[in-house]
Amino acid sequence: MANWTDLKIQIDIQHLEQAEAIAQMASPYGFYTEDYSHLEQEVEEIAHIDLIDEELLQKNRGTAVIHLYLNETESLPESSAFLSERLTAAGIPYTMETGNLEEKDFATEWRKYYHPIQISPRLAICPTWESFTPAHGQQVIRLDPGMAFGTGTHDTTRLCLRLIDRTLRPGSRVLDVGCGSGILAISSLLLGASHADGCDIDALAVKTARENAAVNQVASRCTFLQADLTQGLSGQYDLICANIVADVIIRLLPDIPRYLAPGGTFIASGIVDVRKQDVLTALAAQGFTLDTLEEEGGWVCLAAHPA
Repeated sequence: MANWTDLKIQIDIQHLEQAEAIAQMASPYGFYTEDYSHLEQEVEEIAHIDLIDEELLQKNRGTAVIHLYLNETESLPESSAFLSERLTAAGIPYTMETGNLEEKDFATEWRKYYHPIQISPRLAICPTWESFTPAHGQQVIRLDPGMAFGTGTHDTTRLCLRLIDRTLRPGSRVLDVGCGSGILAISSLLLGASHADGCDIDALAVKTARENAAVNQVASRCTFLQADLTQGLSGQYDLICANIVADVIIRLLPDIPRYLAPGGTFIASGIVDVRKQDVLTALAAQGFTLDTLEEEGGWVCLAAHPA
């Protein structure tokens, strides 16, 4: 059983959104945030009760703790230095500490943060360990996040899924670059795609995506590969999606037209709002035409096609 380092960053609530954007750039396995600032409201919305464990009520409401997980092969000093540099440059006061976590504990720790989520009238997400009754005609993706980022709880994933829902044509071939848990590829299949491929640089993400495809009974219609962006891929797709970060999207843009079928669409999410113009400038420089741009919670998702 592998051991993981839990890198904890404590910051004031007012800086949380910007700090999460920095954390997302630093963590290949995603992160989770302890944020108790709206505890009573969120418990009421999720559980429909007003009784809250006394231990939770004692949590500090003015600060949040971002947890990043690093495995044994990754450099803690390098990750810490990157985060320190970015947080300091952004003027965000912080404290940082580390702890150890076994892989089995890691999976258990994540579970308590996931609940059924309504994405759109046609799509909902439900953890494999919870029950959920869908609306008429609604597809439900059953998901076990494991240690792969992408569960539908984050604004970037929800924005991307909604845009896929509106853009996807029946029978389309889909490519998900940086697939994480496989949520975008699997949801595309449930919404009518004929085939989906996903790629991720992390082997654990690929394993999790394959397992999630099997749970949702779409494994025969999708392939997940370990690859750095589009390296080693071939063929063309009607829809290509990438829920990653601005810098990687910009690096990916020159390769998209090669894999995009005529009339196809590229959907990009994971773009923090302060980087929106950088991505739009790069899109224009690569000859793309912007079709749709949506923002939520300080994040940007867009759809575009080559001119």
